[in-house]
Amino acid sequence: MSKSRSLNKVQLIGNLTRDPVLKKTANGVTVCTFGMATNSSWKDAQGETKERAEFHSIVAWNKMAEVCAQLLSVGMLVFVEGELRTNVTEDEAGGKKYRTEIKMNDMILLDSKGKTGVGVDSEEDVQPEQENTGEEVNLF
Repeated sequence: MSKSRSLNKVQLIGNLTRDPVLKKTANGVTVCTFGMATNSSWKDAQGETKERAEFHSIVAWNKMAEVCAQLLSVGMLVFVEGELRTNVTEDEAGGKKYRTEIKMNDMILLDSKGKTGVGVDSEEDVQPEQENTGEEVNLF
């Protein structure tokens, strides 16, 4: 019997709707959450332009979470690549609630909105007084 193949991949380009929030889980794992909006437009039968916004919840983990919290802010345009994850919780009445998020695997800054830092509109990529730990952060 052959295995079936599947794919769970999301790619979005949009603007942050809220600043990233950095937290640690009970196990000490770093997690960062933020909101993102994507927009589309079309013309209806009368020729009027219509617009629609979709709102997405993004979750980043570990080193990527730290990078997001450091570099991102509300309004910034970013490319996000990841996969859909649906969490199921139970409310007080015993009913199930579903929340679909995007578990981010990669990100590209498309606009810095005045933010500065290493690799993002900085005048220097490495500051001389910083010690080189040999740790490399690969965003792409």
